[in-house]
Amino acid sequence: MIKVGITHGDINGIGYEVILKTFGDLRIAELCVPVIYGSTKVAAYHRKALELPPVTFNLIQNAQEAEINKVNMINCIPEDIKVELGKSTKVAGDASLMALERATADLAEGLIDVLITAPINKDNIQQDNFHFPGHTEYLEEKFGKNGNKSLMILAKDALRIALVTGHLPLSQVPQNITKDKIKQTIHIFNDSLMRDFNVDKPRIAVLSLNPHAGENGLLGAEENDIIIPALKEADADGVLCFGPYAADGFFGSGHYSSFDGVLAMYHDQGLVPFKTLAMEEGVNFTAGLPVIRTSPAHGTAYNIAGKNEASDISFREAIYMAIDTFRNREAYESARVNPLRKLYYEKGGDEALDLTKEEPND
Repeated sequence: MIKVGITHGDINGIGYEVILKTFGDLRIAELCVPVIYGSTKVAAYHRKALELPPVTFNLIQNAQEAEINKVNMINCIPEDIKVELGKSTKVAGDASLMALERATADLAEGLIDVLITAPINKDNIQQDNFHFPGHTEYLEEKFGKNGNKSLMILAKDALRIALVTGHLPLSQVPQNITKDKIKQTIHIFNDSLMRDFNVDKPRIAVLSLNPHAGENGLLGAEENDIIIPALKEADADGVLCFGPYAADGFFGSGHYSSFDGVLAMYHDQGLVPFKTLAMEEGVNFTAGLPVIRTSPAHGTAYNIAGKNEASDISFREAIYMAIDTFRNREAYESARVNPLRKLYYEKGGDEALDLTKEEPND
């Protein structure tokens, strides 16, 4: 069975709530072998505060000890840690990083197959050994070998939105929109749609940067000078990409449903419509890396922490997507490592010729 590593995220947010609600359904542990990186004491604190039914954790020392049909837990933070529901604290940030570092170390060693991350606070986790704007950039630093670049994809069913620029101040977006960056992102997105989402010949819609797609230069030159040339080069490479489309009408008209993926220029351009359409069931997927990582599309939600109001649907979907992606990658790689032998029968005869064999020299 697929071994699923799960980090507990910010201990003062809703991470434990969605974890407890998810594994309160015993069927989830029949789909995979869960390994939660967190704290049984913190889990018990949240369960009591939320008045949830008990979840039995199988306490283990390392991922190799994980058992099937059990909710395995590795304690990786201090036992006397202080939980302050609904508050951003340095202690919570430290606990987030401890779980993340332990889980990613196991992921690198192959002790777990995929990683699901509960939400962190991007501010309180910052320290000397974590100086990233989010999980995506951290994972690229850790696993992006041989030039691998990460790509954030928000997904729900056939709606998949990727970003050219991610966690970046809006004022810095225009100078980071380049032809090479767009082209590189299109290729990563296209590869992920095929390999991770099992889409054959993906159709990718690309959004404009400026209102009304720049109105032929009247409202900005980036479309004519940068985006369209990038699309032409990607098209010449065999990628089915179209645009640039004005973002407002594109989503309002439902045009997005005609494509397998949508590439947005910046964070809010992609995430505002995505979370409007798919907030409860959406999943954040990190593409472009050799490892598989998903997370729920929501954040720490301090405002409802401890109130038993959080939905666990997005977290469940993150688990399902990680499992599906693992299987999709296996099938994709297997189909290419062991291609079917090319055979044909000579006309008028029954003898099959193997075209993969070289002809003998006379």
